[in-house]
Amino acid sequence: MKKIVIIGGCAAGPKVAAKAKRVNPKNIIELYTQENLISYSACGLPYFIEGVVKNINQLIIRTPEDFEKKGIKIFLEHKAQKILPKEKIVIINDKEVHYDELVICTGAKPIRPNIKNYEANGVYELRKIEDGIKIKEVMHKSKKAIIIGGGYIGIELLEAFVQNGLSVEVVEANATLMRNLDCEFGDMIKNYIQDEHSQWVNFHFGEIAQEFMVDEQNNFLGVKTKSGLMLEADFCVVCIGVKPNVEILEGTGIKTGAFGGITVDKYLRTSEENIWAAGDCCETQCYLTKRPVYIALGTIANKGGRVVGINASSKEKDWETFDGVLASAITKYFGLTIATTGLTLEAAEKISSRFNLHPISATVVKKDKAGYMPDSENITLKVVADKNTGKILGAQGIGLGDVNKRINAVTSAIQSKSTVEELLHIDLPYAPPYSSTIDVLITALYRLKDQMSEN
Repeated sequence: MKKIVIIGGCAAGPKVAAKAKRVNPKNIIELYTQENLISYSACGLPYFIEGVVKNINQLIIRTPEDFEKKGIKIFLEHKAQKILPKEKIVIINDKEVHYDELVICTGAKPIRPNIKNYEANGVYELRKIEDGIKIKEVMHKSKKAIIIGGGYIGIELLEAFVQNGLSVEVVEANATLMRNLDCEFGDMIKNYIQDEHSQWVNFHFGEIAQEFMVDEQNNFLGVKTKSGLMLEADFCVVCIGVKPNVEILEGTGIKTGAFGGITVDKYLRTSEENIWAAGDCCETQCYLTKRPVYIALGTIANKGGRVVGINASSKEKDWETFDGVLASAITKYFGLTIATTGLTLEAAEKISSRFNLHPISATVVKKDKAGYMPDSENITLKVVADKNTGKILGAQGIGLGDVNKRINAVTSAIQSKSTVEELLHIDLPYAPPYSSTIDVLITALYRLKDQMSEN
């Protein structure tokens, strides 16, 4: 029997608690969170704002009462202030809490750019349940919004605002959208949005917000960029990314990495004995390069939480490993699906000399099912491989068709260390409502094979 203390209650923390209790029901499990609720889907907030999710309570996965019934003690509105590793103590709400195993799941917090008047009324971030409620309320009172940032959250909020009849100005420091993709994919997303909703959406690329214009009561009026561009709106949402929430580490000696996240090993142990970490507060490694990366996604938080729940409760011979991530991700803008896994061509080229790679790629535009089917739609699929070894490195997909299952297939191929030649012979199921006789993925692989035979 162990006393396992968990700090943080969004995704990873509750997963640790539930799994640790199942592994050993005799464990004493205590979870502490600063928030007034636990175990909720932050990823669902844009869809609550849009109105697809009708009730905010639908995003709450489990209540404190659900955990209490399982014998897990939940402490809401409890702030962890300091960790004393040698004493195995955490100071929480000015009181000492002893532990046998400590799990840090403090998550991430929004990156706050250096913008004058950032605390103005009408400037929002989207991270917590209360953020989603506030943004939805102001959206219904407004006609025009500004979104700063053109990544996943920016795209999802853009859909929500357009769906609810708002005009939107998007301010993006880069030259196109979704800079985790190759440039041409960001341009395809931009072009689709402009074709569909040019009367609602204006993009401002290469612009950096410098100041929020406010009235005498500090109410938001608009944005001024470094180039002097002035944009007026009723409110603004800043979503340029997140960073690890690791203030609790001060004075502990727990190591952090190049991205500011907690450094963990393959078992998700920190550098201090009996202290673990999972979720958005820690770094992991790229499955391909084995180098540290920082990827803040709910899937990673939940899988990491499960691993820690097992390992913190078990003998070392029964531990599981967390072997890395491919940054697999997916989102949509109305009917347009956008997905990625592994390395983009641009990312592979940047590290090619260090890892002895010769990156090549093939891009195919093809129907997602038999072309004579009335609901067939185009997919653009780009697959990246290493010409030296034939190993598949990554893929990106975009389109109105079924992008998801093609990216899923590539993800599986990468993690099974398949080559282009091996994946070419995969026996994909076929029927006209589901695929063409030669699937778009297979077509891309044929083209990669042709390139590999070239001198």
